[in-house]
Parts: sequence; C-alpha cells; structure tokens
Amino acid sequence: MNIANLDLNLLVALRSLLEERNVTRAGERIGLSQPATSAALARLRRHFSDELLVRRGNRYELTPLGHALRVPAANACSVMERLFSSRAHFHPDTDRRDFTLLASDYAVAVFGSRLSRALHTEAPGVRLHFRQMPDTIVEATEGVLGGVDGVLMLHGVISGYPTVELYRDEWVCLVDAGNDTVGETITMDDLARLPWAVYQRPYDAPVTHQLGMLGLDPRVEVSAHSFRLLPDLVRGTHRVALAQRRLVEHAGGHAGLRALPCPFPAAPIQEALWWHPVHRHDAAHVWLRETAARVAADLDRDGSGAGPHRPPSRGADPGAPAGAAS
Repeated sequence: MNIANLDLNLLVALRSLLEERNVTRAGERIGLSQPATSAALARLRRHFSDELLVRRGNRYELTPLGHALRVPAANACSVMERLFSSRAHFHPDTDRRDFTLLASDYAVAVFGSRLSRALHTEAPGVRLHFRQMPDTIVEATEGVLGGVDGVLMLHGVISGYPTVELYRDEWVCLVDAGNDTVGETITMDDLARLPWAVYQRPYDAPVTHQLGMLGLDPRVEVSAHSFRLLPDLVRGTHRVALAQRRLVEHAGGHAGLRALPCPFPAAPIQEALWWHPVHRHDAAHVWLRETAARVAADLDRDGSGAGPHRPPSRGADPGAPAGAAS
C-alpha cells in the first residue's frame, strides 16, 4: 500500500477511537467535533472493511480486528510523535525532553539508577520514564521499540536493531547463609534436589534455558515477577535462585546469603540499550546514547560485578567521532 495515498490524520483518529471506544470522547481527545469524528470512523470502516466499533446497548465494543489494531495504532502514533519531535540540536542544560525506556527491575536497579542520577545532574529539563517490559517484546519488537526511546535488554532475546553495549554481569547461585545442606560450592546435584525461587519471565533470564538443555528441571517452589525479590525469597529457606551478581551487590551484598559460582558454564550477561533506527539522527537521542555509554563505563570502572570487558557499540554512524555511541 502506498502511504502517500493515505490520510495519516486517520491514524490519530483510529488510536483515539480504539482506546476511548466512544465517538464523542475520542473526538474531544483529539480536538474534533462529534460529526467530524463520526466521519473519520466511517472512512476507517471503509478502509478496513470492518466495523471496528459496534454498539452493544448503550456502549461500544471493539470488533476482533479493532482489538488487533489497538496496540499497532498506538505504537504507530508513538513512532510518528518521536519522528516529528526529532531536532538537529540538543542542549541538555536548558532543553526539555522526555525519554521512555523499557527495562526489568534488575536493569533499573543496577544501571537505570545511575543513568537517572547523571540526567539529574546534567539535564534538569529531562524526564526519564522506566516501564516494565511487555510480554510482546519478542513477537512484536518493531512495534514495541518504535514506541519508546529504547529497551535495556541482555543479548540473546532480540536482534537486528542498533545497540549501545553497556556492561557485563554474571549469574550466581543464591542460597541462604544458614543452608547447611550446601557445601562451600554448589553442585548440579544440589540444583536438582533443592527447591527453587525463580523469575517468572524466562526471556529475561535465558540461563534457565541452559538448565533445561543440561537435563535439569528445577523444582519451583515460588516464583516472582521481580528479580529484586529473589534474595528475600531465598533468605531463611533451603531454596536456591539464579541471580545477577551486580544485583546482589546492589541490594546490600550477601547479608544472610551466599552467592556461589554456577556449577555449569552459565552464559554471561551482556546488557545493552536497544533502539529503533528512527532515532539515529535525533540530537537528543544521540546525547542519551552517549550518556548511557559513559555511565556504563563508569559502572565498570567502579569494579562491581563482572569484569570490564565490553564489545564495541553496534549501529554506529559512519561519520561518528571515535568512541561516540550512536
């Protein structure tokens, strides 16, 4: 379909109608009269050959296609908003800008907190929003990435998009300090017999897939939607959990816990900032990427967690200065 033949104002109307499910409220949201909004809905119905909204008593409901279009319409509007808010210049000490990053609680605790402090010092007009990673990140990467400024995600989940490499980390096995059923080291037999505390979203912790490939099916006793809860779910029990070393140190070290090396070659964690190419030449986004790279370098120099090795950033502009994140 040739986009030049489309009235892109209909995209704004589509998003509002699908989210409000009411013609009057949708019009008020985007500054259109009720007749103009009704006319936009009629055009959208003709375009999609679908009612999109159907009346049920005194309210409207979405058709199956309307439900399917709701998230893509919102993401498309976000891409357009970010595209047309791009600027050739950005002055962090005076300009205003909002950035939205998707991240797990681990990434926010270990890296996002440091990034937010840098922004607080250097860019008082910038607001940073962290949002939980959606379950659709793997299936709908294009739409998800296009609707935000970036995703803090380890390698091995998404691919094909430019990145700023941030820092490395490693998985450790957490057990309670008083768990006398585990010796000075933990073994694969220990992992097989002990009850587990696990993180619920497997793509954020691909090391669990390694256990399956090694023939180990963890006996899960408790699960949580937060990496930061794992130490508390292990403390005072015979449970074991896989956690990131930097997170354990960030949460106050090993108080009441032992962090033991994994008894198998656990895949290293390489955290990165993934971003959509629509941001490539946006001066504010370039500044955000450069700041993220600098904060990550400072994190490595502090000596916490895994070693300082970090591969070079991918997706760099050919003419970018040496060392600049793109």
